Amino acid sequence: MQSYSTDLRHKIVQAYERRRGSQRALAALCGVSGSCVEKLLHRQRSTGTVAPKPHAGGQQRRLDATAEAVIREAVRALPESTLEDLCTHGAATQGIRVSVPTMCRALQRLELPRKKSRSTRVHATRRVSSRRGLLSTP
Repeated sequence: MQSYSTDLRHKIVQAYERRRGSQRALAALCGVSGSCVEKLLHRQRSTGTVAPKPHAGGQQRRLDATAEAVIREAVRALPESTLEDLCTHGAATQGIRVSVPTMCRALQRLELPRKKSRSTRVHATRRVSSRRGLLSTP
């Protein structure tokens, strides 16, 4: 979510200091929530500024560089392995348990293709459109 502009923050604090209205009235006038005005005033009193806080960075990755190297080697050795197989292999070798979506994101970040061999069977079902009936056969 985008933070409010510094200009709007200053105007809210200045309007409150000049007693232009209550916190609730200023919130309605500026189109922000009452808790936003309350937090801005508290930040102004405690830090002396109303500037937004910097981004905290988010959660750290579960798979570090050594784990990614193990995954890369596992994909090279066994290109037919599934995401579940890679998760269990990573847990056995590195001791790090990750979910299937985390493993999928790691493979995408490493730009490793997960293509299956061309010798696999073609899907046996036929494609059907609800409006036109049968479209094509495999």
